[in-house]
Amino acid sequence: MGAYVLRRILLFIPTIVGIMAISFLVVQFAPGGPIERIIAQIQGTDVSATGRISGGGGDFQGVADPGAGGGEISSRYRGAQGLDPEFIKSLEVQFGFDKPAIERFGLMLWNYIRFDFGESYFRDISVIDLILEKMPVSISLGLWMTLLSYAISIPLGIRKAMRDGSSFDVWTSGVIIVAYAIPGFLFAILLIILFAGGSFFDWFPLRGLWSDQYANTPFWEWITDPRAIADYFWHLVLPLTAIALSAFATTTLLTKNSFLDEIRKQYVMTARAKGLGERAVLYRHVFRNAMLIVIAGFPGAFISAFFAGALLIETIFSLDGLGLLGFESVINRDYPVVFATLFIFSLMGLLVNLISDLTYTAIDPRIDFETREV
Repeated sequence: MGAYVLRRILLFIPTIVGIMAISFLVVQFAPGGPIERIIAQIQGTDVSATGRISGGGGDFQGVADPGAGGGEISSRYRGAQGLDPEFIKSLEVQFGFDKPAIERFGLMLWNYIRFDFGESYFRDISVIDLILEKMPVSISLGLWMTLLSYAISIPLGIRKAMRDGSSFDVWTSGVIIVAYAIPGFLFAILLIILFAGGSFFDWFPLRGLWSDQYANTPFWEWITDPRAIADYFWHLVLPLTAIALSAFATTTLLTKNSFLDEIRKQYVMTARAKGLGERAVLYRHVFRNAMLIVIAGFPGAFISAFFAGALLIETIFSLDGLGLLGFESVINRDYPVVFATLFIFSLMGLLVNLISDLTYTAIDPRIDFETREV
C-alpha cells in the first residue's frame, strides 16, 4: 500500500501543473484584467461583482488616482487613452505584467510550491489570510451539509431498499424527486419569505452565521457558551435546508440502488439459507459491499459542498464564504486569489480522493490497490 500511496502522491504534481497551466492559458485569452478594472474604477464605470444583486458599489482599494492631464497614448488597455503612460507602466510592474507569460507562470508555480500565494490585487491582505478569513463559513456549510446528508440519506436509502416497491418506497421517492427538482436558490428565497420575516413568520435570522454579540467572540469562549452555539446553529437552519435538498436525493437513491444490487446476489441468498437473520445479513454481509459505491461519491460531494456548491446560497443569505470569494475574484480579475484558491482546491480534491481509496481498503480488506498492474 505504501508504494501505491507514493505513486498517487507523485501523480499530484503533473495533475496540478496541468490544471494550473490550462487555467493560466485561459486567463491569457480572457478579455479584461486587473489593469482594465483599475482604469474602469478611475473612469467611474466599475461596479462590484455583486453590485447588480445587492445594489452596492465597488470595493476597490489599493491604487491612488493618477491625476489628470496625461497625454493621450496608444494603449492595448481599453479606456486607457488620456491616462499618463507612466501610470500604466507602473500598474504593469505592480501586477507583474511587464514579464513574459511563461516567466510569470513559472514564478507562480515556484511560489506555490513554497505555499507563498502573494497578496490580493485589490484587498490589503495576503491571499492565505483572506482564504482563512472566509473559511469558517465554507466549513460550516460544507461540513454540516455533508454530515447531515449522509446521516439521513444512508439510513433512508437502506430502508427504501429493504422495502422496495412498497408504499413507503413510492411516496418517499416522490418527495425526494420533487425536492431534487427545486433549485436550491429558489427554495432559499421561499424559506426567507416564509420563515425569515419576508411575508409570514420571522422565526430565523436572515444574515450571517452569528448574531452581532457573538461575531467577534474568540473561538475558545464561543465553544463553551451554549447560547452562542445555539445561535450559530439557529443561523444555519435555513442555508443548510436550502443546500441539502439535492444532496439528499442523490445520496439516498445511490444508497438504495447499491443495496438492491447487493441484496439480489447469490451470497446473500446463501447467508439467508444458513439461517442468518435479516439484520445480520444486512450489516455483516451487504453493508460492507454496498457502501463502497457510496464512499466513491463522497469526495465529489464533499469538495462541491465545501468549496463551490453554495455561491447563490451565500449571496442570498449574506454569507461571506469561499464560494462568493471565488466568484468575486474571477469577476474582479483578482488573479492571485483566483489561482491560489484553484491550487488549494485542486490539491485538497486530490487528497480527498486518495483518502477515499484508502477508505475502500479499510471497509473491505479484499481490495488491494497495490496489486494492480500499473
